[in-house]
Amino acid sequence: MKNFFIRLLVSAVAVIFAVYFLDPHVKLKGGFEEALLLACVLGFLNAVLKPLLILLTLPITLLTMGIFLLFLNAFIIYIASYLYENFKVESLWWAFLFSVIVSVITSIIESVLRRDKILDTKQKEDV
Repeated sequence: MKNFFIRLLVSAVAVIFAVYFLDPHVKLKGGFEEALLLACVLGFLNAVLKPLLILLTLPITLLTMGIFLLFLNAFIIYIASYLYENFKVESLWWAFLFSVIVSVITSIIESVLRRDKILDTKQKEDV
C-alpha cells in the first residue's frame, strides 16, 4: 500500500513538471492537489481502459514493435483532458509529448527511490 501512495505522489510531481514544460499547450488549473487528482484519473484510465485498448490494437502494436503503445498513452491523456475539467491538452500531439515527459520523469524519480530503498521493488504477499 505504501508503494501505491509513493507512486501516486511521484506521478503528481511528474505531472507538475510536464505541465510546466508544456505550459501554453497543456494546462492544469490549481496546484499539487489537482495534480494528485489528475494522477488518480490517469491511473484509473490506465487500469481500466488501457488493457482493452492494448487488446484491440494488438496487431498494430506488434507491427510497430510496441512503439504504438506511446500513442495509446497519449490517447489516454487526451481522454483524461475531456474527463477532468481542470486539465486541458490542445491536441493529441501535445498529449504525446506530455506522456513522454511524464514517463521519463517518473522513471528517473522511481529509480532514485528504488536505489535509496524508499520504494520496494518486490510486492509482499499478504498472509
